[in-house]
Amino acid sequence: MSSGGSVDKRSPVESVHDEKHPPPIHVDNALSNVNAKLANPLAGLSHEQLMDNGAEFARTHGLGDLEEVFRKGALAAQDPVGFEDNSHFTEEEKDIFRREFTHRWDHPATLYYLVILCSVAAAVQGMDEAVINGANLFFAPQFNIDPNSGNKSQNQWLLGLVNSAPYLCCAILGCWLTEPLNRWFGRRGTIFICALISFVACIWQGVTNSWPHLFVARFFLGLGIGPKSSTVPVYAAECTPPSIRGGLVMMWQMWTAFGIMLGYVADLAFFKVPNKPHITGLNWRLMLASAGMPALFLMAQVFFCPESPRWLMSKGRYVDAYKSLERLRRHPVQAARDLYYIHVLLEAEKELTRGRNRYVELFTVPRNRRATLASFTVMFMQQFCGVNVIAYYSSTIFTEANFTQIQALLASWGFGALNFVMALPAVYTIDTFGRRNLLLLTFPLMSLFLLMTGFAFWIPEGKGRIAVVSLGVYLFDCVYSPGEGPVPFTYSAEAFPLYIRDVGMSFATAVTWLFNFVVAITFPRLLGAFRPQGAFAWYAGWNIVGFFAILLFVPETKALSLEELDQVFSVPTRTHAAYQIKALPHNIRKYIFRMKVDPLPPLYEHEGAIGEKHYAPGGAGRA
Repeated sequence: MSSGGSVDKRSPVESVHDEKHPPPIHVDNALSNVNAKLANPLAGLSHEQLMDNGAEFARTHGLGDLEEVFRKGALAAQDPVGFEDNSHFTEEEKDIFRREFTHRWDHPATLYYLVILCSVAAAVQGMDEAVINGANLFFAPQFNIDPNSGNKSQNQWLLGLVNSAPYLCCAILGCWLTEPLNRWFGRRGTIFICALISFVACIWQGVTNSWPHLFVARFFLGLGIGPKSSTVPVYAAECTPPSIRGGLVMMWQMWTAFGIMLGYVADLAFFKVPNKPHITGLNWRLMLASAGMPALFLMAQVFFCPESPRWLMSKGRYVDAYKSLERLRRHPVQAARDLYYIHVLLEAEKELTRGRNRYVELFTVPRNRRATLASFTVMFMQQFCGVNVIAYYSSTIFTEANFTQIQALLASWGFGALNFVMALPAVYTIDTFGRRNLLLLTFPLMSLFLLMTGFAFWIPEGKGRIAVVSLGVYLFDCVYSPGEGPVPFTYSAEAFPLYIRDVGMSFATAVTWLFNFVVAITFPRLLGAFRPQGAFAWYAGWNIVGFFAILLFVPETKALSLEELDQVFSVPTRTHAAYQIKALPHNIRKYIFRMKVDPLPPLYEHEGAIGEKHYAPGGAGRA
């Protein structure tokens, strides 16, 4: 329900304000200049100057034997699509560059090995989160925190505390360790350490003897989850060429969903394992410990992949960075091009951000503040839409609907499988329908299906109740997976200006883990106090809140240049909200009732008023 249209000669806000009170608005030109500089620091240099700079770079960084390659690499870095009419490139080199566009998935096996490794890391994450779902049915009674017996209120809070422990750690500690871990140990080293922590913590969970002991083990698990969730997407993006980089943001969500499904498979696999002498609850212990096996594989393989070239260059290891890129590209001139571009971008970043407090500017610069608000909104709603209530407690929910325990686990596996399968179309839909439109469409549907699930608990006991509860959960899953599932991370990765993007993503990630913790700790008590009907209605209500929050505070970002993004986020929040309130009934009449209505004046001037457009850099390795 976002608006677009042709060029309006008025300012972006005069179209929705009367002439008496036209608010003073302009795009922050200084910020736009920073974005343009970071988008292509080589813009405006002559070919001769570029080639001389490339040769000088090679000589001064221990790559003198590749001087001629870097002369050509510097040329290609300035304009990756301008090689056809450039006589400095051989026909073989032109063929290599053409193939980047005609065969965008043709890359060395090492690159695909790295992509598989990152997929395993995402699956480790999903499995770490999901195995607790089935274990809840067994460890809670054994540790005297059964939410349905004894002091129910206290037990419900304690069960929530145990379940939410990793996400508490992520929010207050894990996410904030990402930067120092990466600085000291590199991308591969950080992934190895996180996988080691995950492996140890999973085994530790399996040998605990009380709920406080299990809480500590799961809190420790958060040290493996938090930094890994921030590092792996960045590592993949820094190693892959721009032609396939966009899909990697989706890859993390998709393979995390696959890991969640594997967690339910583990729950089913160990469900009927009997107790052994002196071992009570062997089944749930194996469930929790099984999540450590993929982490072990990740540890064993990660150092066979090359280190991030960008990280190596930040440490002054240019020769190693080139060797790393050589393994990830088809031809030396491609490696030289990307290495040189990363170098000039790093230098531009140092120059442009010197003396600036980026954490403060996240909230004090109006353009940044609006991007922060939009990212906060989508990240907050990813948790409060209710999906992780089902991901962590579906077995408990299904047993409340009178499923047997094995039926509850089978139904949970169905949820996990559907979550993975329905994430696949999102690769297409997110760039076809847009981020904002997907959210505006799916939030009301998620609310409807949660109400359907909750109200189904009023159906008298029997097969009808089981069928409707399952159908409601699965329909909710189908709507969530292509909408609020992939959109938040994709949106947050593009909403912030380049110079502050890594800080903005750290903030967004911390928000999602913090409210993940809130959801996980409160749901058992919510379920006890409100019963399933009220608990699902609670989250259905939040989805309605989410619809209006997206409508008022989250502009569309799909396929916008850096200048267009600056313009979009330069519109005051009050102006954007006022326009969207007027647009809502207009769009309902037009798109739902198919009525003929006059077009609304555009809110933004995306064409003709901005001049040259720049897009996020390719060689920089930005997520």
